[in-house]
Amino acid sequence: MHEVLGTKVRDRITGFSGVVTGRVEYLTGCNQVLVSPPAKEDGSLVAAEWLDEQRLEVISEDRILLDNGASPGCDRPAPRR
Repeated sequence: MHEVLGTKVRDRITGFSGVVTGRVEYLTGCNQVLVSPPAKEDGSLVAAEWLDEQRLEVISEDRILLDNGASPGCDRPAPRR
């Protein structure tokens, strides 16, 4: 699932779905992706969740691609554990 950034995925266990906006690879092999769901109808945001890659299925091969040449910064702080 290395080319997953920007694709729409669904968690096989909970049904949580959204676009993959981040990916982390650990030495232990428990790789995770950050799934960002769409906003609610009123425009409020739903929190993104870090999920193990093996729990996910790709539900759309169409990828969202962004040109970060003008502002390559992150929009969220790194998670704290």
